[in-house]
Amino acid sequence: MLQAARLMEAAGVCVAVYDEGDRLRYANRAFRAAWFIEESEHPLWSELMRRNFHARRGTVIKVENFEAWLASTISRRGKAGFRAFETDLHDGRWLWMTETTQDDGWMLCVASDITSIRPDERALRQDRDDAIKASHTDELTGIPSRRFVMAKLADMLAAPAGVVEDEHGSVGCVAVLDIDNFKYINDRFGHSVGDAVLRDFATTLQQHVRRTDVLGRVGGEEFVLILPNTTAEDAEVIVGRMLEAVRLSRPLPEQTSFRYTFSAGISFAERGTKADEIYRRADLALYAAKMRGRNQISLDPDIRLG
Repeated sequence: MLQAARLMEAAGVCVAVYDEGDRLRYANRAFRAAWFIEESEHPLWSELMRRNFHARRGTVIKVENFEAWLASTISRRGKAGFRAFETDLHDGRWLWMTETTQDDGWMLCVASDITSIRPDERALRQDRDDAIKASHTDELTGIPSRRFVMAKLADMLAAPAGVVEDEHGSVGCVAVLDIDNFKYINDRFGHSVGDAVLRDFATTLQQHVRRTDVLGRVGGEEFVLILPNTTAEDAEVIVGRMLEAVRLSRPLPEQTSFRYTFSAGISFAERGTKADEIYRRADLALYAAKMRGRNQISLDPDIRLG
C-alpha cells in the first residue's frame, strides 16, 4: 500500500478521492498543483470550486451565476457509477477526467492531459458534452431532468443479485413529491412567482439529498427522489427533513409571509420490477397524502416495515 501511495504521488496524472460527503480525502501532487490545494487541507468539492472560480484558477467555468451552476452540478455529481468528460484549466491545459463512484458514495477522480488533441476535434467533443448535459438537466431548476432520473431508477431496479437493503429484496425506495396548491400559487401570484417557488423547492430539497440519491423534476410541480439501498423507514426520515425545510423556506424575499408546502408518496423498489409500476405505487401514495390534507408523507400500503 505504501508503494502504491508513492507511485500515485509521483504520477503525472491527477488523482483524488472524495468521501460520501464530497470532502477531499486524498489528492496526489499533480492534482493539488492543478487545483491549488495545500497538502494538509481537505476541502469540500464545492468550497474548492468556489474559491478557484473567484481566484480565476483551476477549472474554467464560464457562467454568470456561479452559485446556480454549482447547485446544478452538485445535483448530478456522483450519480453515475462511472463518468468521463473533458475540462479546461486556466493554465491552458485540457484534461480528460473520469469519476468512479462506489455504492457508498466515495469517488475516485483521475485526470489526464489531452491538450495535444486537435482543436476541431476538441470543439466537437465539447459540443457533444454540452448537448448531453442539456438533455439531462431541467432548464428551470438546474436539477436532473425526467430522462436522467428515470434512467437512474432503471439502473437501481437492475441492480445485481445480492445488492439489497433488507430481507424483502428491496433495492431502495422512490418518492414522488408534489408542491401543494401550486395552481393556486400560479393563478394568485403569477407564473414568475411559481417559477421562483419551483427553483426554491429544488434548491431546498437538494440540500438534503445524499451523494447516492437522485432528485429530479419530472414535470410541472412534480419531482421524483430515487433512494438506492434505503429502507422505507430511512426514506421517510429523509423526506421528513425535506418537509420541515420547505415549511421554513421563504422563497420571496420581498414577501416574507409567503410560504408553501409539499406532499410526498413513498414506495419501495424490488429488483426486476418495472419502473412504471414503482412510480405508479409512489404516485398513489402521494394521492393519499393529498387526500389526507397535504403537507405530509404517505407510504405505499404494500411497504413492509421493520
